Amino acid sequence: MNFPIISQIIAQEFALSQQKIDNALELWTEGATIPFIARYRKEKTGSLDELELRNILERYTYLTELEKRKETILEKIAAQNKLTEELKNQIISCLNKTELEDIYLPYKPKRRTRASIAREKGLEPLAEFIQSLNQPQAKAVSLEEVASQYIDESQGVNNSDDALSGASDILAEAVADKVEIRAYLRNYLLKQGIFVSQIKKDFPEGSTKYEMYRNYQYAVSKIPPHNILALYRGEAEKILTLDIAVEEETVMSYLERQEIKTKIPTVKNFYRAMLKDSFTRLLKPSLIREIRSNRKQYADLESIKTFEANLRNLLLAAPAGMKPTLAIDPGFRTGCKVAALSETGKFIQYQAIFPHSGAQKREQAKIIIKDFISKYQIELIAIGNGTASRETEQFIGEVIKELERKPIKVIVNESGASIYSASDLARQEFPDLDITVRGAISIGRRLQDPLAELVKIDPKSIGVGQYQHDVEQKLLKKKLVETVEICVNYVGVDLNTASTELLTFVSGINSTIANNIVAYRNEKGAFKNRQELLKVTKLGAKTFEQAAGFLRIRNGDNPLDNTGVHPESYGLIKQIATVLKIPLTKITKAEDKLKSLELKQFINEQFGLPTIQDAIAELEKPGRDPREQFQYATFQEGINEISDLKEGMMLEGIVTNVVNFGAFVDIGVHQDGLVHISQLANRFVEDPKQIVKVGQVVKVKVLEVNEKLKRISLSMNIKQSS
Repeated sequence: MNFPIISQIIAQEFALSQQKIDNALELWTEGATIPFIARYRKEKTGSLDELELRNILERYTYLTELEKRKETILEKIAAQNKLTEELKNQIISCLNKTELEDIYLPYKPKRRTRASIAREKGLEPLAEFIQSLNQPQAKAVSLEEVASQYIDESQGVNNSDDALSGASDILAEAVADKVEIRAYLRNYLLKQGIFVSQIKKDFPEGSTKYEMYRNYQYAVSKIPPHNILALYRGEAEKILTLDIAVEEETVMSYLERQEIKTKIPTVKNFYRAMLKDSFTRLLKPSLIREIRSNRKQYADLESIKTFEANLRNLLLAAPAGMKPTLAIDPGFRTGCKVAALSETGKFIQYQAIFPHSGAQKREQAKIIIKDFISKYQIELIAIGNGTASRETEQFIGEVIKELERKPIKVIVNESGASIYSASDLARQEFPDLDITVRGAISIGRRLQDPLAELVKIDPKSIGVGQYQHDVEQKLLKKKLVETVEICVNYVGVDLNTASTELLTFVSGINSTIANNIVAYRNEKGAFKNRQELLKVTKLGAKTFEQAAGFLRIRNGDNPLDNTGVHPESYGLIKQIATVLKIPLTKITKAEDKLKSLELKQFINEQFGLPTIQDAIAELEKPGRDPREQFQYATFQEGINEISDLKEGMMLEGIVTNVVNFGAFVDIGVHQDGLVHISQLANRFVEDPKQIVKVGQVVKVKVLEVNEKLKRISLSMNIKQSS
């Protein structure tokens, strides 16, 4: 199979023209990134979006790997002189890795098996003879008498039963290797199998977190992803036993229909016993391993999809804006760490305060906070949501009441801030600051611009996943990195303020080039235009092509550099400015004139309508942030601990995590409550992500509180639950 054939298959599967697929794959193999292709090569791909392009690329990778495997298998079977034309065509036309391995199984070198041992004992001719009796017109013979001819004590074949047993082993393996039988039974297990788990006797009732799986049964085809991962984890921790049950009578009936052709009673009985052995000893264990692996892959993919969606929503959360900010990492005994940040997120000053250590220190803390607010013209106050957050929020509220100009106070999710503050990156950025001060700075920057700060943290540490330690880690990392790339390139990056970490996720830029950009900026000062990027070490024409459109320069030489218009389209914009009879410097302020343009007049070989439309959209709103408008939750005063909650309370909160079975909501009591999927709306909800997203401000009703287990049940279906 060659490249055009692979793209033809993909085109058929995705119901797209082959030309679009060919163009997308060609661009990618030439070094173009997915964000660049999606944004700046719409004419070539028919405006395929990033998700579609990534799916195409994944399928291309799968089929390419499949092709390489086919070549290996064809070579190995040919070396055995068993490669018939029919078998060759069957392998070449295969489009599924599992099916391909089924085809190869009879020819695959095996470790010593009962069948291979039987062959070594010279019993293959006996197996072939019995197989010849399995025909409708075959005449009856005594199997014992035939088998007696193969007795050979030197080979351990001491009697007819030994010979028949060996022949049965050979035939059982042949049945277990049949492609059509494996395919049918695999499908049957997937559709009709049942996961069955039990908690081991060593663990009395109520002693484990897996109590719901004590005597648990769930259809393989319908079991939710989070249940699969929980079962596998419980099994790995040796708390649960787990199996897949199947109706064996139905399976045996199928096998007998498929394999038994003879009318000879003795041969029928021999075949029934052989088929039972083939299924029980060979097929069932092998296929159950496959099914378990299949369901694990399914659960991993679904959980990773949820993680991706949560991470995307968190990264694209509305920024409060680049405003002077006071960042506070709350604490009781050790005090609150307070850091002042400029409107660009630059660290200015630090001070520890102790507002929870008596009246005198509380008054001192008020003076310090007021001084910070006045001195640095603070507009935002970010308070971490960890220990002492509500108490600190109340304290800041008292301070604000005494001020004429009142900053906005916001409680910020600090998940992962401690990971960042202890990292090499944080030490490089703030070598002279204490770890807790670094944490406070991170909290403040998260409020100013969540995306710019959160890219510094391993996504797994941000706290928006589900069973993230149980899923396939390589795939998880790949998908989360892709998600960060999508978000960064969707929003765009300020070239003159972006950190090395943020720049690394820009299309075409690797860590070396990102470091070189920052080094150049530190030495030469702010970039004045995009063309200046070509002066950066190792940043050549290809990198410039891939990255330039996603990098923004505010107040630079060219107003187009603060838009998503790619430099390759600047000639188009000059042409538009000429038609409108306005200077290029005024083009981003001519929204009314731009709307009245007849765009088709600018179409040529280089620029199609999609590119022209995108360029006009950028000119109409230059430098715009595509993220939603900032909003924040207001936690109810007096509700600080789980003990303050009462059933029926109506509260405001913020969604911190969305999982397959519901959503977790921070209501300001140091313990997130769960809105079960059944309580998300007044209708059936198949997927919680359809209703809520991470960072969303929601109104909830308290349904149940369990202080001992620290569990809070909430409802968003307020009308029904009220």
